[in-house]
Amino acid sequence: MGDRFGKTGFRILAYTSVMLAVAGVVLPLLPTTPFVLLAAFFASRGSPAFAQWLEDHPRFGPALDQWRTRRAVPARAKVLACSMMAFSWGLLIVLGASGVVVAIAGVFLCGTACYLVTRPSY
Repeated sequence: MGDRFGKTGFRILAYTSVMLAVAGVVLPLLPTTPFVLLAAFFASRGSPAFAQWLEDHPRFGPALDQWRTRRAVPARAKVLACSMMAFSWGLLIVLGASGVVVAIAGVFLCGTACYLVTRPSY
């Protein structure tokens, strides 16, 4: 995928992800950790210097280190992510989505929540 997409595409995705992570620092309903992990993934393929900056960053670096060494996610991020998934699923019901859509979304959201809550916390 790296050859087809190119370093520039990965850089754009890395910078976009880190902007969303920064927004998540100040906006209470936007999670920071998933966007930091995405930014690190994309930066490792598009910009080694940016990847190193993320690893050395005082706010983002510890989250990356915890994920890489222990596959750990902050407890606050788990609570926020599960709450937002439940809210989104409930919104589908309230807005009258078809039963099939609600069921499929529920299965995927539940699977994601199960994966998330079984990761170690820090």
